[in-house]
Amino acid sequence: MPRYDYRCRACGSTFEVSRPMSEASAPAACPEGHADTVKLLSTVAVTGSARGGAPAPPPSGGGGGCCGGGCCG
Repeated sequence: MPRYDYRCRACGSTFEVSRPMSEASAPAACPEGHADTVKLLSTVAVTGSARGGAPAPPPSGGGGGCCGGGCCG
């Protein structure tokens, strides 16, 4: 279940709420009971390494564009 970050405008505390995506835009009261909260923009960091397989080949020359990379005259 996704977690959403909120900040209370009344007391300044930051807190998380776990809820279904269908309720992502629903208001959330802070743990102190204040209703004036704002949903924060969250970022997701994905880290790790690829396993198995060979590395991807480098891109080939050319560069696309009209006529497969050349200038049309």
